[in-house]
Amino acid sequence: MIEQVRSFNRIVTQSAGALEDRYLASRLPLGEARLLWEIGEDGRDVRELRERLGLDSGYLSRLLRSLESRGLVRVRPNVDDRRVRTAALTAAGRREHGLLDRRSDELAESLLAPLSMSQRERLVAAMAEVEELLSAGLVRVTVVDPESRDAAYCLGEYYAELGRRFDGGFDHAFSVAATPEQLRLPAGLFVVARLHGAPVGCGALKFHDRAPTELKRMWVAPHARGLGLGRRLLAELERLAAEHGVRRLRLETNGNLTEAIALYRSSGYVEVEPFNDEPYAHHWFEKRLGPRARR
Repeated sequence: MIEQVRSFNRIVTQSAGALEDRYLASRLPLGEARLLWEIGEDGRDVRELRERLGLDSGYLSRLLRSLESRGLVRVRPNVDDRRVRTAALTAAGRREHGLLDRRSDELAESLLAPLSMSQRERLVAAMAEVEELLSAGLVRVTVVDPESRDAAYCLGEYYAELGRRFDGGFDHAFSVAATPEQLRLPAGLFVVARLHGAPVGCGALKFHDRAPTELKRMWVAPHARGLGLGRRLLAELERLAAEHGVRRLRLETNGNLTEAIALYRSSGYVEVEPFNDEPYAHHWFEKRLGPRARR
């Protein structure tokens, strides 16, 4: 499998022109060309560029300085928060961006041109699948404060989706409480999944001294579904629960969330009698964790 991945990487770097010292016959090497493209017509915060491209601060700074020295980019403090720096294209940078776009289209056309229509369809379908699988591998799941910016974004999207999907809507004020204090250690914990630095999913644990731990606030952004992220979040929460000595996990869910119900059942959760008075719940589930769990 490793040899196949390496072989794939070699053919892609050759086909994409990554071996040339000037990408797509522009005046830029590949790293600077990609950064210029990511800055785009609207500009981006430097922090967002770093997270999106997975670059360390020092290397990103060197790339930006090189683009600035070429007169293609300006880096300035953000007008709303001077602690944040924003990179924007100059007029010359916009022209270079347009050139890269045109030559990227030409490169894509040159890869497709020698192939028959059926081969083109196979190649494009295979590329879409590879992109999806590589994106899944780029997702990072970390424990965060439940009142952090990314946690707040995920919870807002989660509540909005429940409002759309539940019969009669959803108001978290009437739901069983899961406050920030209850989802912060030692009372609980909150995780966020990020793709290219942007939040795309979340989940939480609510610990109890004597009763089983509750799994709360599981959500995946619609555009990130299909990456196996729901199952990964669930597995990560189970791992974290086991690390904290949890022996049993339980959760409740609404009957309209058919995908979530299928995920829980296929992950070993069994339906049990209601253990709380959650007004939005139709199903209650429980799972015993592995033998290393202590509580």
